[in-house]
Amino acid sequence: MSWDWDKLKQQQQGRGGGAPPQMDEILDRFKKFKMPGGGPLVILVIVIVLIASSTFYTVKQDEVGIVQLFGRYVRTTQPGLNFKLPIGIEKVTKVNVKRIQTEEFGFTSARSDSRSRFKTGGGDNTNVALMLTGDLNVALVPWIVQYRIKNPYNFLFKVRNVRLILVDMSEAAMRLVVGDRSIDEVINKRDEIAVEAKGLLQRELDHAETGIHIVTIEMKRTNVPGPVQSSWNEVNQATQEKEQMIYQAREEYNKSIPAARGVADRTIKTAEGYALNRVNRAKGDAARFTSIYQEYIKAKDVTKRRMYLETLRELFPKLGPKYIVDADQKNFLPLLNMANQSGIQK
Repeated sequence: MSWDWDKLKQQQQGRGGGAPPQMDEILDRFKKFKMPGGGPLVILVIVIVLIASSTFYTVKQDEVGIVQLFGRYVRTTQPGLNFKLPIGIEKVTKVNVKRIQTEEFGFTSARSDSRSRFKTGGGDNTNVALMLTGDLNVALVPWIVQYRIKNPYNFLFKVRNVRLILVDMSEAAMRLVVGDRSIDEVINKRDEIAVEAKGLLQRELDHAETGIHIVTIEMKRTNVPGPVQSSWNEVNQATQEKEQMIYQAREEYNKSIPAARGVADRTIKTAEGYALNRVNRAKGDAARFTSIYQEYIKAKDVTKRRMYLETLRELFPKLGPKYIVDADQKNFLPLLNMANQSGIQK
C-alpha cells in the first residue's frame, strides 16, 4: 500500500502542525460541553466539591470538635477524620484542650509576638498589681495564671467572654488572699499565696461553669511602689539592725547565763561541802565530849586532874619563858625552861 504524502501533510497542517492541544483549548471544549438538559458540567463539579469539603473535616491531636446543628450543640468529635452534614446544616468549632494558655497581671513579658505563650493581661497592669495588704501597706504584686480548657462545651456556650471573667476573677482572688496577709508575708511567702489563690480561683471558675482548669499561678517578684521604696529600704535596714541586736543579745545571753549557772552550782556545792564538814566536825566534837563525860562520871577526880594536866600541857608551850614566884621566898627562884622538859612537851 502506497502512502499519499501530500494528503498526510495537509492533514497535519490542518491540526496546527501536529502539536498537542493546549490547556486553554481543553478548557474551552470542556465549557462548551453540556449535559443532557442544558446544565453546564462545571457547576455540578463545583457543587460536588463544596459539599465534599464541607462534609469531611479533620480534628488535630490536641483538639476536639464541637458540632452544632442549626446552632444547637449536638455532639463532640475526637481527633481524626470526621463526618458532618454539609455547610449550612452543621457547623464545627475546633477547640484546643491541651495547649497551656497564659494571662499576665502587673507586667508584660518581653515576648509579645503571637507565638509567645505569654499574653498581655487586660487593663492597666500597674493598677492591677497595686494591692492593699492586711497590715494596711501597699504592695506591687505581679503574677501569671496558666490555664487550659477542660470542658469545651462550657467554654463555648456557658459564658459569653471567658477571658474577661478569668481576668476579673483572678484579680479578685489575688486581692482577697493578699488582703489577709501582712506585707512581710506577701514578700516572703509567695508560694503559699500562689497555692491559696489557685484553689480559690478554681472554685470560682467551676461555679461559673467556664470550662477552664487552672494549671498553676506563678508569683513574680513582689515589691513596694516606687515613691515609698526609699522609706521601705530604711524600714528594712532598721529591721535588720533590730534582728542583729537581738541575735547579739541572745548570743551574750547564751554565754552569760550558763557561766552564771556554773558559778551558782559551784557555790552551792562549796556551801554544801562546808556545811557537811561543819556538821561532821560538830558530830565528832559532840561524840568526843560525850565519851569524856562518860569517863568523867566514872572517875571525877582522876578525869578532872587528867583534863587539867592536858590543858596545861597545851598552854605552857605557847606562853614562852616561865617564872614561878613563891610568896615565902625572898629571892626569885630561877627555873629551867619547862618547855624543854619531857613531862610538858607536846
